[in-house]
Amino acid sequence: MHNHIMPTYASYPVRFIKGEGAWLWDENGKKYLDALSGIAVCGLGHAHPEVAAAICEQAHTLLHTSNLYYIEKQEKLADKLCELTGMNDVFFANSGAEANEAAIKIARRFGHSKGIDKPVIITTLNSFHGRTLATLTATGNPKVKEGFAPLLEGFCHVTYNDVDAIKALAQQQAGIVAILVEPVQGESGINIPADNYLSELRELCDQHDWLLMLDEIQSGMGRTGHFLASQVSALKPDVVTLAKALGNGVPIGACLSAGKATGLLGAGAHGSTFGGNPLACAAALTVIDVLERDQLMLRAEQLGKRMNDAFKQKLQHYAGLVEVRNKGLMIGIELSEPCSDLVAQALQQGLLINVAANKVIRLLPPLIINDDEAQLIVDKVSDLIIAH
Repeated sequence: MHNHIMPTYASYPVRFIKGEGAWLWDENGKKYLDALSGIAVCGLGHAHPEVAAAICEQAHTLLHTSNLYYIEKQEKLADKLCELTGMNDVFFANSGAEANEAAIKIARRFGHSKGIDKPVIITTLNSFHGRTLATLTATGNPKVKEGFAPLLEGFCHVTYNDVDAIKALAQQQAGIVAILVEPVQGESGINIPADNYLSELRELCDQHDWLLMLDEIQSGMGRTGHFLASQVSALKPDVVTLAKALGNGVPIGACLSAGKATGLLGAGAHGSTFGGNPLACAAALTVIDVLERDQLMLRAEQLGKRMNDAFKQKLQHYAGLVEVRNKGLMIGIELSEPCSDLVAQALQQGLLINVAANKVIRLLPPLIINDDEAQLIVDKVSDLIIAH
């Protein structure tokens, strides 16, 4: 379908030409319910009128000046993000991978400030942190690394949700400076850790003088019921990364620092041509305004629980069900057998879903879906599973 595009995506044979709310239309006029939100990007749905208006107004005003000069909307967005998270400062990038690159550089700079020549960052198995060489190395999935060696030094992987594994590693591995972890693992199938997992990581980092760095690129921006998924644990990380839903489709990433991570990247230590440009920041400011005004974070928490309960009710007699789990509107339905073929079947029925880890149906619907749309997702997905 696209002769001159590098074949890096196994794309499905459909072209979407219009969107509105939780719905998309293809070039033939067929309508689809989007239960994936562009992989947790369009939290406010498609073509949100206020986001569109903000983009239009900013495009008519000023698109780019570079970070050689102060950018008013960038400053406002940084202030707002720090207000919502309790962090101290922000570096703006264009994607989640870039935000995580900034986090990795902060960790390495932190290590060097302590006299550690070869700093090591602990990450987890089955994690996903990006596709650049550094974030690919940080990612705990061997399959996505195939063919890209040599990768970088300075990363150790441990089992997710296993604090004892980190304690054991601390006795064996020299030069540890940080832990980088997702509060909820998204790409590997909505893996949710124990309630005290992040708090125990915070204690370990304090004990060993490490940085606690949280990748909230998929779990942040209200999707789990709080602005950050980690806020339910009432802890403050040293670094947080955001992207995806921050711009509702306009590319923007953010790396936030606090405490001992603050100020480690000074003038000339990092940069981005397009990071924090007026257009992206205008979109992000509007996204946050709508999230707060319409109480969409609370809505995500409540609706996610209702959908979780509804799936359990619908699938209670399905022998192949392993588990239904959720954090807000991050929903995973794990089956005992591979089910990747359900993605194409759902597409034929006008529904967009995803399958992660070969056996987990991953749902990331827009935070603006109404009750009828949520029920339609439950009904359609359950029917597909039962018929599988």
